[in-house]
Amino acid sequence: MRFVVLLSLVGALAACDEGTATLSGDIGQTANAAACGLTKDRIGSFASIPSGSFVKGRDAVYPEEKLGLRLHVVGFDIQTHEVTNAQFAAFVEATNYETTAERDIAAGRTGAGSAVFERIVDGTMTANPWKLIPGATWQNPDGPDSSIVGLDNHPVVHVSLADAQAYAKWAGARLPTEEEWEFAASSGLPDPNVTTSGAYDETGKPRANTWQGVFPFFDQAEDGFSGASPVGCFPADQNGVYDMIGNVWELTDTPYADGTQTIKGGSYLCADNFCRRYRPEARQPSEVDFSTNHIGFRVVRDE
Repeated sequence: MRFVVLLSLVGALAACDEGTATLSGDIGQTANAAACGLTKDRIGSFASIPSGSFVKGRDAVYPEEKLGLRLHVVGFDIQTHEVTNAQFAAFVEATNYETTAERDIAAGRTGAGSAVFERIVDGTMTANPWKLIPGATWQNPDGPDSSIVGLDNHPVVHVSLADAQAYAKWAGARLPTEEEWEFAASSGLPDPNVTTSGAYDETGKPRANTWQGVFPFFDQAEDGFSGASPVGCFPADQNGVYDMIGNVWELTDTPYADGTQTIKGGSYLCADNFCRRYRPEARQPSEVDFSTNHIGFRVVRDE
């Protein structure tokens, strides 16, 4: 399982440090960034991505990214931001929908819950900062004692593939394919010749919500955040779209392998020493029936 694999990777890094961490939840931000993000009238807006072509897997870093084929993509409209807590709440209120994590918890299934990365606050760490928390849901992102009050414009997380698809159908939209997502992200890069330009400018200043520092030991939060940020806190790309790179991973409609789905864009946990998937061509698997506090989604519509 991907969760087990992730725990193993983090555990390998932890072997370098024998300290004991003091941990906290993952919704963190600096005071000067607390009020950023899109205004209410801009939530739910879409941008048009014209038909065109791109080379999938250009400048691949990891083996799973290599393809090198030029693909043609038919134009579509893409929501300019990740689906927010407020948008998902409206869907739940209208349909009484229960997410996969909520249903599993209610049914008392073994392993029910969702994964939470617990931030390190004193410069040390435990072996496994990832925790499977039974009470973690989209409404309680850090566990049963947390809530999304005041976080309307944060991206909704702790959603499975089925949850994202259900929302998209209700909203008259759909999830983007991996090819559509990568085409949109590639064409929106500030510098089309530098695939990391969506994350950092030529001076190294952050353009997106990623991890600055050595993961998972310390996050310098030079981008203003040590967790997820409200949508639209960073500059829009060349297509007028926000947070395609960083913030939270985004589910696509493309399977990765049996039982897993392709996610794109990286998240606030992607650092230069560990993930480096803050690039359009980066891809990862996510179990279809699992959820975490760093995976969300956005939707698209056919023109």
